[in-house]
Amino acid sequence: MKLPVIKHLTSFIQENDEDFVIETIETLEALTEVSSLKDEELDVIGELISNMYGALEVTKEIKEGTPQKEALNGFMKRVLGAIDA
Repeated sequence: MKLPVIKHLTSFIQENDEDFVIETIETLEALTEVSSLKDEELDVIGELISNMYGALEVTKEIKEGTPQKEALNGFMKRVLGAIDA
């Protein structure tokens, strides 16, 4: 996951609507079922999906009153903590 990408997507969601991101996730998930995709292509799609789910999570926290910077940093700490565990 890349914090600048999540931050950008979070801004996109705030300016538009999270439904765009949800529908994009669904589309990308459907693409992963294409049998001719190479591992590298699946990795890129997976990274995009992960960043979009991250942005949705950060957006949820912002809606609950957490400042954007704090929500982004808290999310990344949880992700890194899960990786280290």
